[in-house]
Amino acid sequence: MLFYPIEYVGTDWYRGHDSPFGLFGWQGVVPTKTERMAGRLVDIVTKRLLSLPEAFDRLEAGKMATLLAPAVEEAIHNECGHYCAMALKPFLPMVLTRLVTSLQGEIEDVLDLRSVVLSAFVRDKEVLVALFQKVGRVELNFLVESGLGFGALLGLGQMAVWARKPYSWTLPVAGALVGYVTNWIAIKLLFEPAEPIECGPFTIQGLFESRQPAVSDEFGSFMETRVLSSTKLLEALASGGDGGDLYAFLRRQLPYPFPSSVLTAAVKALRTAATNPDKYPELHSYVKERLDIEDTLSSRLKLLSPIDFEDLLHPVFQEDEMTLIVVGGVLGAITGGMQTKLGWGGAPAVARARSIFTLFFTAASSAIFFMVKEREILEDELEEEVPVVVVPKLARRNTVVIVKIDQL
Repeated sequence: MLFYPIEYVGTDWYRGHDSPFGLFGWQGVVPTKTERMAGRLVDIVTKRLLSLPEAFDRLEAGKMATLLAPAVEEAIHNECGHYCAMALKPFLPMVLTRLVTSLQGEIEDVLDLRSVVLSAFVRDKEVLVALFQKVGRVELNFLVESGLGFGALLGLGQMAVWARKPYSWTLPVAGALVGYVTNWIAIKLLFEPAEPIECGPFTIQGLFESRQPAVSDEFGSFMETRVLSSTKLLEALASGGDGGDLYAFLRRQLPYPFPSSVLTAAVKALRTAATNPDKYPELHSYVKERLDIEDTLSSRLKLLSPIDFEDLLHPVFQEDEMTLIVVGGVLGAITGGMQTKLGWGGAPAVARARSIFTLFFTAASSAIFFMVKEREILEDELEEEVPVVVVPKLARRNTVVIVKIDQL
């Protein structure tokens, strides 16, 4: 319900603005709030993690000129003719080197980083969904799996209430309360406490904040691959054609009487090189290596305070936290009603048989679910190469309590 369906499914008879639910319909919370959540992510990236001038200063102007020269020369040949291309060829390396150097000083005027990141998420909602699912997969699994433990504990109280008050409304009401409280506790444990609290040999901290090193690496990898790749950055740089910021920059650097057709060819050359990484592999490899987006984002995300780091994933739950909790209550009430119908009522023998069937079916379903999840986790661990991160020795598996091995 957090992520799917991507588009609203149901009737449009009544649906509030920016609401995931209608009278008879639903849209995933994240796709519904794409622009708002993407905006918060953009603020984190552009204000706290990545500086365009710093990143582009890592490029060597001469090297970039050499790598861009073949594409520019080909574009000039196509746009301006053979003789123009031959006449400019001896000067091309020098001119391109000077242009790259100047561009590094004006990169924020030519390339809008906020627009690049925001458009990547808004244009394709599945990109934002994939990001949250990747960096928050442990937390999402915890949210699902913790329902069994919390539900079982609270279910004991539900049974006691039923034993004392065996009315038709008892189980639905108790089920609603169990569902509500279970979701509330699970969501709170994901992010609270933000700062670690020492309790003897134990450290208590929100599950997400405690995974800051691992999440930072996953976030950096995803952003470099899906959002801030060399292809997307170079393509954004060349966007707009003759009316774009790059063309205006080139005209400032190469005023009239320098032919406009050559400037147009240069912009087209960069766009061609950006969208054809297989044809210009050295250029893309060099840009990726020198900009170092993945390591930059990862290392700086690790330096954020736990409270600031929380902003990376908390918006997923924060935007409609109460909706998710209330949905848990509604589902609990429905389950309680089913328990009343399937598990109790009628002749004693029939009621006993229904109760045994309900308990067996529930236990078997839970066991199958966890076996499938464990298998998926093992397969993922075998397929993925987990980066080595230097962290204190901790014994922990998706919990909010860390046991310090050295103190045991």
